[in-house]
Amino acid sequence: LYYDMLSAFCKSLRGSDADAALAWFARLLYAGVDPRLIARRIIAHASEDVGLANPVAMLQAVAAGQALELIGLPEARLSIAQAIIAVCESPKSNSVVMAIDTAMEDAQKARGDVPPHLRDTHYAGHERLGAGGGYKYPHDYGGYVEQQYLPDEIKDKVFYEPTENGFEKVIKERQLSRKNH
Repeated sequence: LYYDMLSAFCKSLRGSDADAALAWFARLLYAGVDPRLIARRIIAHASEDVGLANPVAMLQAVAAGQALELIGLPEARLSIAQAIIAVCESPKSNSVVMAIDTAMEDAQKARGDVPPHLRDTHYAGHERLGAGGGYKYPHDYGGYVEQQYLPDEIKDKVFYEPTENGFEKVIKERQLSRKNH
């Protein structure tokens, strides 16, 4: 029953049902679950199911976990409930999960070397090795300058694809603006 209630709690967070998530949270607490487990799940779902569609959800979730550590129960149940509601009522996106999963799959293949202009220059003789030559410091160009950051073998690989949900729509527009720059 414990794992079923925990599953229902998590699926309620993902499904944007604040009432159900609060009910399962209360039942789990009443049953004696370690509230740190609940706080960890809220933090995980803030990235897994909300992500950059609402970056503030992660702040709410982490703050609830910190409140639990600082003041404990019963007071922290309010902070936890606030984070639950924040996660439930946020626009949803799993693009962060998709991005890191794709990057991890690619990392297993370990294709390509660090481009010379991105290599470390904090040692004597780096010039002889071609390290750092041609690097463009983005702040010298207003915060963005086009240059290759990935190895040649995967230079056109896309890991993060923002959705149209919440703040990710702004990120997507920013990415398009940089491409058309």
